[in-house]
Amino acid sequence: MLDLSDYGNSDFFQILKRRHPELLATLNSSDTTASRNVPEASFRPYEGTTVLAVVYDSGVVMAGDRQATEGYQIGERRIQKVYPVDRHSAIAVAGAAGPCIEMAKLFQVEVEFYEKTEGISLSLEGQANFLSHLVRSNLGLAMQGLIVLPLFAGYDLKRQRGRIFKYDAVGGRYEEDDYHAIGSGGKDARTTLKKRYTPEISRQNALEIVAEALWDAADEDIATGGPDLVRKIFPTLYTVTQEGVTEVPEATVEGLYRDLISRL
Repeated sequence: MLDLSDYGNSDFFQILKRRHPELLATLNSSDTTASRNVPEASFRPYEGTTVLAVVYDSGVVMAGDRQATEGYQIGERRIQKVYPVDRHSAIAVAGAAGPCIEMAKLFQVEVEFYEKTEGISLSLEGQANFLSHLVRSNLGLAMQGLIVLPLFAGYDLKRQRGRIFKYDAVGGRYEEDDYHAIGSGGKDARTTLKKRYTPEISRQNALEIVAEALWDAADEDIATGGPDLVRKIFPTLYTVTQEGVTEVPEATVEGLYRDLISRL
């Protein structure tokens, strides 16, 4: 039976939570069934590792390595960690791979649902605030070790610049002006960004330092995957500008790493 109370509600998450809570099992803080009575040795969820974002003169570059680990083994070599949200924003996720991917996709749907029901685009600030709510909804699983940490970035049409938002495990939202990196290799990536970053850098320079930051993270952190020239697996890079969200072609990313290797 149709629930008339759903009309006028532009919050897709709340509608889904009320009508089909089973679809939000990994994001429901009260649902601990999945991890209850499961031997620790047999429960090793895939872990996504390093993602980062850098503001440049025309927007933001977002990037993530492709590797997911299962304990001390490689669980997946081609995982996707960066997702467009709408025309002017994107999300990158690190942490327990399953909940990370689910949160990213739910966030995409929520923003699209709002725009269709309200007839206007949700502002970048509004998107950042809603993502804080989704992270907080995962708190129950985060307490059990299934942590989801997103990095959100976009092009603010009002301010005419790129913006980056980071979050803690309880949903706290914080803004970074220049760059940020999270995940197991986040500290190593931030070290490179700190040395190489300058205000108002060009798109090309931003792509170069992002590639180098992920290279250094992979060199120091066993969970972060670097470029694989044999299998043709390279980190995912996106740019977010006034014109929209664009994935950097794989051939361009390969060229960035071949140039980097030639300089080492």
